[in-house]
Amino acid sequence: MADNLEEKQSDPIDVQHYLGLARRRHLHFLIPLLAGWLIVFALSWVLPPRYRSGTLILVEQPTMPKDYVTPNVNDDLQERLQSITQQILSRTRLLHIIDGQNLYADNRVQLTAEEKVERMRKDIEIELVRDAQGRVNAFNVYYVSRDARTAQKVTTELTNLFINENLEVRQHQSEDTTRFLEEQLDTARQTLNKQESRIREFKSQHVGELPAQLESNLQILNGLQSQLRTEEDALNNAKQQRVYLQTLADQYRTLRISSGDGGAPGSLPAIDQELDHLKAQLADLSSHYTEKHPDLRKLKDQITKTERMRDQLLSAASANPGSTTLDTGTQPPALAQLQSQLLSNQAEIANREHAIEQLKVKINEYQGRLNQEPVREQQLADLTLGYDQSKANYDELLKKKNESAMATSMELLQQGERFRVVDPPSLPVKPDFPNRLKFCLIGLGVGMALGLAFAAGSEMLDERLYTEKDITRLLPVPVLCEIPVISESAQTVPTKVGWRGWTTAAVVIAALLAGSLFSYWRG
Repeated sequence: MADNLEEKQSDPIDVQHYLGLARRRHLHFLIPLLAGWLIVFALSWVLPPRYRSGTLILVEQPTMPKDYVTPNVNDDLQERLQSITQQILSRTRLLHIIDGQNLYADNRVQLTAEEKVERMRKDIEIELVRDAQGRVNAFNVYYVSRDARTAQKVTTELTNLFINENLEVRQHQSEDTTRFLEEQLDTARQTLNKQESRIREFKSQHVGELPAQLESNLQILNGLQSQLRTEEDALNNAKQQRVYLQTLADQYRTLRISSGDGGAPGSLPAIDQELDHLKAQLADLSSHYTEKHPDLRKLKDQITKTERMRDQLLSAASANPGSTTLDTGTQPPALAQLQSQLLSNQAEIANREHAIEQLKVKINEYQGRLNQEPVREQQLADLTLGYDQSKANYDELLKKKNESAMATSMELLQQGERFRVVDPPSLPVKPDFPNRLKFCLIGLGVGMALGLAFAAGSEMLDERLYTEKDITRLLPVPVLCEIPVISESAQTVPTKVGWRGWTTAAVVIAALLAGSLFSYWRG
């Protein structure tokens, strides 16, 4: 058996065997071929035609450059297009189109609203068009219907929906963005106002302790310290003057109870000494202050009064050279003047001491302000940091809000990204389904498969022997000779069979060509 298998595998292709097979089984092949093709061809004319209308919509970029007006809507066109498609394919929108165009009104089959919507969704097709960089710059909208004009009308409605919905979506998104930024801006404004109120309250509570007042506080403190030194010097002078006036008054009283020889000469040297002291003090103050200084003017008045008192003493001594006592019933003008000067001196001392106490209080106050300045600086820095952050956030939101408002105005004026119809919805001339030319080719393939199956089956079921090789395979011994069949009509039978085969083949080929041409021109 293995030897027979090797012999079969090594045998060359028997052309005569296949030619004989074709002569015997050509009708078994051609008739199923024609039948299969006719069935598919007829089916293409029985199926209801479906027309496909389409339009091309271009995505136009904003007319205003992005450097001038930045759009405030989603830049992902594909994502936005998906959202718009979902809204257009919603049940409400599609039912409105179905009722308006009376779609799917088949009297044989009553469809529910949900079934109609589902069928229409299947009949709609959205095809994206991308550029070389893979970005979406256009898209096609297709709709399939059994009527060509209905397909065109529905495609027109879908196109208008896409254009209008895109404008509404962009305007809505732009307005929502602007409204959101306005709300954020109001919140930031409230936060900024609170920060400003805290800073104002802090400054009002710590007036004089703020870092900005450091220099002025130092200057005021230096001025107060200088005034304190001046007041202390003036107080010391007033105290010395009080000692002098008290001594002078005592000497004058002594002069009244003493003899005239020793009274006047004993008091005049003291007055002369005091005048010298006052004049020296006047010279010292004149080198430091102007003529309008209060201390300098007061010192000049004191010198004038002392000189007047000296003149009175001299005139009193010369008028009573021999008197031993003065009239105690009346007080001399000089003594009264001395007592008046003492009272004035005491008031001056009290005023100086009070002024010194006030200056010390003020110095302590300003010294405390300077000591608190680092603490207030840190507290103010913390408040200012929060204010600066709130101010920066407010300025940023204000800028974004203004830009968003401009973008919203641009969208309302339809100057943003928009859809424009490049190719209007087409009126289909030939149905998109069924493609009858394709059905012809499919029928040809189906017919060939049926023909080959019938021919092969007939050959396998036929037990007759047609060639010498068939007989050789059956007999165990070689064939020595064979006796041919003698028949009068042996020459006519092959001729009839040949003409019948050629005629059938011509009919089949003619039918195939005629059907294909008819499908091409009328399909």
